[in-house]
Amino acid sequence: MNTITQFDFSVLNFIQEHFRCDFLDVIMPFITSLGDVGFIWILTSVILLFFKKTRKLGIQLLISIFFAFVIYQCILKPIIARPRPFVQNPVVELLIKPPKDFSFPSGHTACGFSFVIILFLAKNKWWIPPLILATLIGFSRLYLYVHFPTDVLCGALCGIIFGAISYYFSSKLLKKCKM
Repeated sequence: MNTITQFDFSVLNFIQEHFRCDFLDVIMPFITSLGDVGFIWILTSVILLFFKKTRKLGIQLLISIFFAFVIYQCILKPIIARPRPFVQNPVVELLIKPPKDFSFPSGHTACGFSFVIILFLAKNKWWIPPLILATLIGFSRLYLYVHFPTDVLCGALCGIIFGAISYYFSSKLLKKCKM
């Protein structure tokens, strides 16, 4: 086993040994479900489209979420093809339905951090609550044993990078469209 995977399993096992409890066994599947297929981020972005004052931001958020999804889900995951932790250590009992795709990077985390960086770059004062939620969703993926810590960290990094890039290009595009 390589050093990164050993580190990843040591963190996951620490979480399993020190954080697992009945309360979190109920809360973490709910928190992770908010990030399923980008649900909370897409819903929030669509709601922003209904108000003239936030329409541009809603468009930028949707572009960012789509861009991040294409990069991590359609390109990175199939190329890297990293098996999930529960596949490599089937002893752990999952609290959610096992994901069928690859592990690296965490799409739940990438989508959330893409959303957060758009709000931050747009100087929207409401970027901190989504940051907290994106972080909780990332942690839930570790707690639920469906991602490695490096998947989540790289997912956050991918989200920030793809979000910043899409913010830059969508700002230029929307300026040309006079939005």
